[in-house]
Amino acid sequence: MRRLPSPASQEECYKELVVHKLPAISGPIPPAIGKLSNLSLLIISWTAVSGLIPSFLGELTQLTFLDLSFNSLTGSIPASLAAIPNLSGINLSRNRLTGAIPPLLFSESPREAYLWLSHNNLTGDIPPEFAAVGFSEIDLSRNALTGDASALFGQGKPVHQIDMDLSRNGFSFNLSGVEPPAQLSGMDLSHNAIYGGIPAQVANLSNLVLFNVSYNRLCGEVPTGGNMGRFDAYSYQHNKCLCGAPLANPCQ
Repeated sequence: MRRLPSPASQEECYKELVVHKLPAISGPIPPAIGKLSNLSLLIISWTAVSGLIPSFLGELTQLTFLDLSFNSLTGSIPASLAAIPNLSGINLSRNRLTGAIPPLLFSESPREAYLWLSHNNLTGDIPPEFAAVGFSEIDLSRNALTGDASALFGQGKPVHQIDMDLSRNGFSFNLSGVEPPAQLSGMDLSHNAIYGGIPAQVANLSNLVLFNVSYNRLCGEVPTGGNMGRFDAYSYQHNKCLCGAPLANPCQ
């Protein structure tokens, strides 16, 4: 196995560093990467890189996109990432990360953000500060997150299109009180402990192409009209008391 090489001094002016699909690369992320002060894109993905996500990445103040997905990274997400002023995209999926999502992540970032944290062992609640972040894409699936995720919803989000995957966690909140963003194109809330009913406004979402609320504790009538006809019973199965088409049990 080879270690991730430290950048040479003449490379400090580089704006992009991409290490992708090199499974022979192992070891920790070297401190020299923290000296690449002009770096705007950092991708180290699909390798055998391990160890902690170093806090010195927060010193890369020009960084706009960070991808450390499909590695063997452990530990927590460093709070120092929240200090990067223009960071709008973070992909840490498919690692072995633990702990909570830093509460101020994207607090210094542009209004539109992308966050992929799926297939880790993250715990805790969604930071309430995320209510002020406009996520174009957010994937928190297959973690051990809990609590109220309703801060991710609401009208007036400053984005053009929203894809949301919160599946296979322990989220528990009343979906009836949620106002889905008008631009919502995909929403997977399956395999949680979400209760209440499906908001009627879902039927008015003209961009909606993916919708799955199966394996929750929802009740009430499945909304009809709009794009709802494209979703079959699989999208609603294994809930507490949902009724109406496309489910086999009619509403009383």
